[in-house]
Amino acid sequence: MSESSASINESSANEPPLANREQWSSRLVFILAATGSAVGLGNIWKFPYITGENGGGAFVLIYLFCIASIGIPIMMAEIMLGRRGRQDPVTTMKKLAKESGHSRSWGLLGWMGVIAGFLILSYYSVIAGWAMAYVPRMATGLFNGLEADGVNTVFSDLVSNPEGLIAWHTLFLFMTMAVVARGVRGGLEKAVTFLMPLLFILLVILIFYAMGTGHFKQGLTYLFTPDFSKITTEGILSAMGHAFFTLSLGMGAIMVYGSYLPSNTSIAKATIAVAFMDTLVALMAGMIIFPIVFANTLEPSAGPGLIFKTLPLAFGHMDYGTFFGTLFFILLVFAAWTSSISLIEPAITWGMKTFQISRLKTSFISGVLVWLLGLLTVFSFNLTSDFTITSTISTNYGEFVILKDATVFDFLDYLTSNIMLPLGGLMIAIYAGWLMKKKYSREELNINRFWYTIWLFLVRFIAPTMVIIVFLNAMGVVAFIRTIMGV
Repeated sequence: MSESSASINESSANEPPLANREQWSSRLVFILAATGSAVGLGNIWKFPYITGENGGGAFVLIYLFCIASIGIPIMMAEIMLGRRGRQDPVTTMKKLAKESGHSRSWGLLGWMGVIAGFLILSYYSVIAGWAMAYVPRMATGLFNGLEADGVNTVFSDLVSNPEGLIAWHTLFLFMTMAVVARGVRGGLEKAVTFLMPLLFILLVILIFYAMGTGHFKQGLTYLFTPDFSKITTEGILSAMGHAFFTLSLGMGAIMVYGSYLPSNTSIAKATIAVAFMDTLVALMAGMIIFPIVFANTLEPSAGPGLIFKTLPLAFGHMDYGTFFGTLFFILLVFAAWTSSISLIEPAITWGMKTFQISRLKTSFISGVLVWLLGLLTVFSFNLTSDFTITSTISTNYGEFVILKDATVFDFLDYLTSNIMLPLGGLMIAIYAGWLMKKKYSREELNINRFWYTIWLFLVRFIAPTMVIIVFLNAMGVVAFIRTIMGV
């Protein structure tokens, strides 16, 4: 495919919106691509451990409710805006604001998404590098017979070595940019149509392995049996937050993927399919991890260390653990890879249009900038680990800590996950629900009046309210209010 056909130049007023725009070849490909964007380290790494921390099955039910009330409505809105605008997120929001008679300042929403995706990839690439580093370590039997101290030493040696982390960061980022540089049909589409089916195959293989641990039923019971006595306010807030973040909302990725969506594709059906597959991957990951954890009498609420410390310990003491442990970390790499290509795509489309340069050049420049920024995360685990940030708010009711001894990595994670993405999702909901003309949203969504009314109610009232609560909780405001009220 030629560079000219892949270029993303803004259409003139009389030009068909897709004149210079590539498209996904089918709805299935879009679903695979959007699922690939949504499925990442959060599904396989974060969902199991926050489920473990919050009591298992009851948390899963609350999470599913949050997916339906937050994730699906906002995702439909973001895809709708992307397809309506057919440009990068910045230009799309300016174009749609003009179309509905609002300020072009709404382009700032697109800017926030582009910058958030850029920042997230800079540290996501480093963490994905950890997963890549564990593949050869697991494959060579390094964890065989190790006790907890030995496994912890392996992890500590990895993150304390800046040269090694830079090497893995570089390799993962090169893999990402190599896909993005080839365009929609030649790169993104080919990658997801290969990686996503392979990811599900690996999940199924590992589930069969988990079934042989003798603790599969215990794992299923833990994951799916509701025990609402274990639900706390923190657990509910965690479910709300994860339901929002797991679908890659608010960072422009879904918006730009929506801009490649053919006009005859149902946004509602595609969104529900993506949400279902994303949730399925998270549940399948839990079905793999918990039986293995229980088989080794380990703690299911082990927190973030569950993947890089607890599971290697388990695999090192199980039959065929070397082989299946290697498969597990390959799975983790694939999940991270499909997410990373979506994180940088908004910046790529914006750069191509703004500077009128080819996708290849834009990808190279973006990759270098992300790589350089990623060094801050690399060094935050070793050379500059003593440099930390603490942010507190002093009130008459006491001092409330927002960030305490946060490294650069912690700060970037907090800034993007707790501020930029919730604000982005909130503004998407407000614009789509309140400011966009109904005739435009009806035209794009193309659903009957009953379901349109349900969507509009959710995106106007329920989803924004819940996202605001997630945002305030991340900012420490919820804890502040609870302290005042004595709750």
